[in-house]
Amino acid sequence: MNEIQEKIETIEERNKRVELDKAWETSFVRRGFIACVTYLIAMWFMWSIGVDDAYLNALVPTGGYLLSTLSLPFIKNLWIKNKR
Repeated sequence: MNEIQEKIETIEERNKRVELDKAWETSFVRRGFIACVTYLIAMWFMWSIGVDDAYLNALVPTGGYLLSTLSLPFIKNLWIKNKR
C-alpha cells in the first residue's frame, strides 16, 4: 500500500510541474519578455546596418511575433475541433 501512495505522490508532483510549464508557455510575462528581446535585437541590427528610424522599424518584427502568439490559441482550437 505504501508503494502505491508513493507512486501517486510522484504522479501528482509531476502533474504540478507540467501545469507550471504549461502556464509559463502561455504567460504574458514570457510573451512580453520575448517581445522586448525581439525589439532590442531588431533595433540594434537595423541601427547597425544604417536603417532609417531603426527604433520605429524594429516594431514590425515585434508586432509580428505578438500577433502570431495571439492568433495561435484560436488556430489551436480550430485544429482541435477539426480533429474530433
